[in-house]
Amino acid sequence: MAELLVALTPRLQGQVDSLLQIQQQQQRWHGALPVLLLDRCWLQLQRVGVEELARALPPDSTGDAPELVMFRAWRQQGLDPLQAQERIWQEFGRESCSLALRRFWQAQERGHHGWTLSAYLQLLERYRQLLEADGPTPIPLLVLAREGNAEHHRLHWCWP
Repeated sequence: MAELLVALTPRLQGQVDSLLQIQQQQQRWHGALPVLLLDRCWLQLQRVGVEELARALPPDSTGDAPELVMFRAWRQQGLDPLQAQERIWQEFGRESCSLALRRFWQAQERGHHGWTLSAYLQLLERYRQLLEADGPTPIPLLVLAREGNAEHHRLHWCWP
């Protein structure tokens, strides 16, 4: 993390430092806790509250559609792909399954930079754990991937 802060402009570094000071006074989990989003292309640092993060940076949840979750579960239970697909069609309907698959593949083609529902929920869980633990509390900083690039957003923790 230190190398990231060194790469920030003095103004951005000052913003992070002042937010870290305020963060140390937080005693409980709440929706206004800060999450930082860094756009490297424009060297812009955006502060959003935890409760606004999903709106500011929507996670891709297409892989968590019930049809796809059940398909994977049946595959793990040993069903071959064709049997699992037939069961999915029976349970959810062919049209619903096709729509879930189409949305999933469209999201894959658009790219989500690794920012999935699972990654989002893991960030929230870890943030809460760190806040409720004894000692200093960091602020999560997501370094946004460049548009048109296959790289993932990178999560860093800014410590005081």
